[in-house]
Amino acid sequence: MRNRATLLRLVLGPGGELVPDVAARLPGRGLWLTPRRDIVDKAVGKRLFARAARQPVTAPPGLADRIEALLVRHCVEAIGLARRAGLAVAGFEKVRAAVGGGKSALLLVAVDGAAEGRRKLRALGRDLPLATVLTAAELGAAFGREHMVYASVGGGPLGLRILADAQKIAGFRAGAAVDRRVEPVPARPARQEGGSGPR
Repeated sequence: MRNRATLLRLVLGPGGELVPDVAARLPGRGLWLTPRRDIVDKAVGKRLFARAARQPVTAPPGLADRIEALLVRHCVEAIGLARRAGLAVAGFEKVRAAVGGGKSALLLVAVDGAAEGRRKLRALGRDLPLATVLTAAELGAAFGREHMVYASVGGGPLGLRILADAQKIAGFRAGAAVDRRVEPVPARPARQEGGSGPR
């Protein structure tokens, strides 16, 4: 048993094709696995999905790339939702104010941002998780701007969702990482769903 929020779910389409379910909401039997590019590639190469599903399974070409793109979109949409709810801010000074006011639960730095800026943000929020998984363009899209390097997200379910998405993206994207200085509030454990997929 593992925390469901830390796993990646795929389902089988009507023709036995693998469909990534990054929101874990699609109907059908779920195949769960650790969200890492090498594990997805290994599961496809060794036909572990078919073994777990006990039926023929078709993996689309570039499955790991497709999963990465869907995870990024899911994360960007969640940050945009947090921004509209007043739970996310962008820009170094706004992030500094959010951290100083106790309104930050997660720090975000663009993966293509300068290392010096990352060090400054880490010094600012020593005890906060720091996710370096999105590009400046992707982070900017969440705030309706062309580029953004620094952002902060408040706590609650939306903050936990963004942190979970960031951790999954880190398993697929080179140079991406989540520095988790504190443990997030635990989510519900995964429930059994007719067997589990490759781990």
